[in-house]
Amino acid sequence: MEIPEYMRVIKMTVVVAPVAVVAGAVGSAGLMLRAGHRNDSHILLALFAIWVLSPFVALGLADMVSKRWSVLTRATLHAMMLFLTVGSLAIYWNLVSTPPGSKVAFPFLVVPLGSWLLITIVIRIAALLSRRLSRFRPVRWLIKAVAAVAMFCVLGIAVLLGLLLLDHNRDTTLPPPTGPFAVGRTTCVWSDDAHFDPLVPQPDTKRELLAWIWYPAAPVQPAQAFDDYLPAPWRTAIEGQSGVLLTQFLTRDLSRVHAHSIHNAEVSPQQQSYPVVLMRTGGAAPTTDYTTLAEDLASHGYVVVGFDAPYRSWLVVLPDGRVIARTSQNNLDLVGGPQADQLANKLVQAWTADTSYALDQLKRLNTSDPSGRFLGRLDMQRVGVFGHSLGGATALQFCHDDSRCKAGIDLDGAPLGSVIAEGVTQPFMFLLSDHRGESADAETPEGIRQAVMNIHSIYDRLPSDRRLEIMIQGANHYMFSDGAMLKSPLAMRVMRTLGIVRIDGRRQLAVTAYYIRTFFDVYLKGASTSKLKSQPEYPEIEYGH
Repeated sequence: MEIPEYMRVIKMTVVVAPVAVVAGAVGSAGLMLRAGHRNDSHILLALFAIWVLSPFVALGLADMVSKRWSVLTRATLHAMMLFLTVGSLAIYWNLVSTPPGSKVAFPFLVVPLGSWLLITIVIRIAALLSRRLSRFRPVRWLIKAVAAVAMFCVLGIAVLLGLLLLDHNRDTTLPPPTGPFAVGRTTCVWSDDAHFDPLVPQPDTKRELLAWIWYPAAPVQPAQAFDDYLPAPWRTAIEGQSGVLLTQFLTRDLSRVHAHSIHNAEVSPQQQSYPVVLMRTGGAAPTTDYTTLAEDLASHGYVVVGFDAPYRSWLVVLPDGRVIARTSQNNLDLVGGPQADQLANKLVQAWTADTSYALDQLKRLNTSDPSGRFLGRLDMQRVGVFGHSLGGATALQFCHDDSRCKAGIDLDGAPLGSVIAEGVTQPFMFLLSDHRGESADAETPEGIRQAVMNIHSIYDRLPSDRRLEIMIQGANHYMFSDGAMLKSPLAMRVMRTLGIVRIDGRRQLAVTAYYIRTFFDVYLKGASTSKLKSQPEYPEIEYGH
């Protein structure tokens, strides 16, 4: 390196050094806040913005004090500045929005320090290359092309994030219920003093459930407003748990999602009592993720009850302000092979016991509801149950274990537990998604084949007038919930283009809702079985053997 260039590097270092000192102080202060479990997200975001941007301030200063650097050097520096700035800020923005704790301290130190190191190396290399290779025209064009591609990539990412943010902020209204009844919704917390929860981290912890109840409501009055899709404390907790990237870009703003239930409305007086249907979600999903199916069923004259359990549901926000997330020991996503099978069976056993306990509480509510809302309004002789995925396995096992179940539905769930060998006696429907042609999924192809064999084994032992197996052509396993409507439409269009999703989410829910309510109409209300046969308005349905 010649003396003038060497002096310029020395000059750059003198100018940049104070920036590094200030950045280090700011980063350390933010890191201490983070490790100290402070959740001042706005302060943290400001501190880490300074910390992350500091290397790029240094890069800009280096550009200013080195006026004799060639256009190739500058193009390289500018492209790198854009790329590293946007990438680093995206990482930190997401991390700052998640629950605080020292476990995420490592990236806060490594990313900016890595940026400093990369800038230092690239400046030297770019300066050297620009002097040695600038005489070769193809090399100059290559470096310019690489710099241009980098800038366009950064611009494309920025445009994509902008479009996702616009999608995020748009209002979303769930499909309206198709039945004649208005829909009410209320919640209850049930504490079981007689039993401990076997799947909580602290021993001797009493079982606790938060129940969501949808029901036929008295006609809506003009002054009544629909309840929030998800209450504000839940939204705050979910945003804190998920991070900015998911909650601000890849999903809808939950405060702008509109459902069709009236909070704590009176039960409709049109009937003396209504059949009860218990609903179990897929995996650890919140009960409200299945609002569309619950509201539609309630609008046809059913009391629909779903529930979340602390430490097993993904997140539970209790009325006393406690926010309890799922523990890693109960997370099926963290294990595989035989361990996953063991945990899945353990979870199904716990959810099945919870379902029986919930039914006990509903019986008590029917005779001694403090609010008076459900006194004598629940027909406990007509009880159905349905669930999705792991919830479908729970519904199947519950019908095996508890004779109070009069009819059940499994939405694309692989059977688990003793029901595989012993079967069920109640009317039962298997409503499946389209797994044909799958090569990669949460389940292996062998697992899918085994699940189908178990379903057919249970199905074949049922009388022909008490069973139904149907598949929705093109249906996706993960779209039996509201999830397809809560994700960004742009993301959904990309998945449709790639063939990951082959049917519109609203259409899949409409078909599912029809067959759920019709099956329960037949076996809980005595309706004709003709509606369960092929219907021209639902050409997507393919009947099993």
